[in-house]
Amino acid sequence: MFIAVFVLFFNFFLYTYSGDTMFTVCYKILWAITTSIILLSSVYFTRLLKCGQLNVKKLFSSFRNSSKNSVGLTPKDTLMLSLAGRIGVGSIAGIALAIYIGGIGSIFWVWITTFLIAILSYVETYLGILYREKDEDGNYIGGPSYYIKNGLHNKKLACWYAVLIIVCYIGGFLGIQSNTITRCLLEIVSLSKYFVSIALVIITFICIFGGVNGISKITSKLVPFMTLFYLILFAYVICVNYTQISDIFCNIIKSAFQFDSFFGGFLSTCIIGLQRGIFSNEAGLGTGSIASSTTSAENASRQGYLQIVGVYITSLLICTATAFFILTTDYFTVSFVDINGIELMQYAFSYHFGNLGNIFLFAFILLFAFSTILTGYYYGECSLRFLIGKGHSKAISLLKCITLIVLFLGCIISAELLWKIIDLLVALLAIINIYALFSLREDISL
Repeated sequence: MFIAVFVLFFNFFLYTYSGDTMFTVCYKILWAITTSIILLSSVYFTRLLKCGQLNVKKLFSSFRNSSKNSVGLTPKDTLMLSLAGRIGVGSIAGIALAIYIGGIGSIFWVWITTFLIAILSYVETYLGILYREKDEDGNYIGGPSYYIKNGLHNKKLACWYAVLIIVCYIGGFLGIQSNTITRCLLEIVSLSKYFVSIALVIITFICIFGGVNGISKITSKLVPFMTLFYLILFAYVICVNYTQISDIFCNIIKSAFQFDSFFGGFLSTCIIGLQRGIFSNEAGLGTGSIASSTTSAENASRQGYLQIVGVYITSLLICTATAFFILTTDYFTVSFVDINGIELMQYAFSYHFGNLGNIFLFAFILLFAFSTILTGYYYGECSLRFLIGKGHSKAISLLKCITLIVLFLGCIISAELLWKIIDLLVALLAIINIYALFSLREDISL
């Protein structure tokens, strides 16, 4: 209890130290509370589950599929579906933004956060499978709303979580994905924003009307390809700039513990790194369990370990690659206005790959963001199904129309506003989900 109060006070003091507007202060206080809750719950579950996120043997064995159940997606498909949600522009633009605002030391805290909070993805996946249900078509459906309703027997809170998912993912995450796609494409060719937004809407329309099976088929092909290609370019940059790598590692660690300006330096770098780490891999938000609950596998523990692997792929591979793309350039010599984060990556890719840089980056942004759009829509649809039960065909059609409208608007509104909205909603999702995980802690085992 003492530790919880100390951490919360520490964050509160940091975030109210400067003379910000009331909205900004409230926003920062909310994230101070969220950060404290996530970190403390991660420590608790790490101890409860005996550092399960570091059990290499079980992490590797989680790839074996022993299920004989023909209902639901295969474990591999659910991993690709959840990875499609995790590896979005948060892994590119979000990490670039963390470096731009919080300095290179924020990357160290992204790494620390990853190892610490990965256990939460195990816990929420385990509960998601334990308390999942079958829909009217006989398919599995689950996630935080279901373990809050069936485990905690709190239907009202479960509904609030479902509503937040719809607003956050359909209203926020999808908007930032389309905004980033647009910004990146307009750096390559001179087109109207409206033309880009209409094209994106049409492509998305075709994909989301295929249902979860259609979405999973697309993500199962997109995710491995885009991840491998991204890491190949990362390996190339490391080889070309190998003389800088040791210095970059040293600077990351030194900057992470820079005490020259305690409140403006060390703590702000730490909190920005923690926040971006949480945003990039989504552990603790509960969304990964929505995807993993659709699996045909009955072994909740094995599926939980598989989701931990997904967190590591996102934060330790993709986010680290993003950081080194930037840190091997002279990025500190440039400045931006209304930064989304992608501008810094555009500079880095142009630096490394010349005229091909923007084309490469646009290909990644399109693949990463579009796969996140599909998964984000699926999370919203599952939440809507939970809220209205059977006979939801008209409501689902309406949700698809709203999704397309949000994608259109996301291409043309301010990126700064979108990030603020998303961060606020993510904080609320995390608080509800962590409360549920902790309340159901006795149901969890390795």
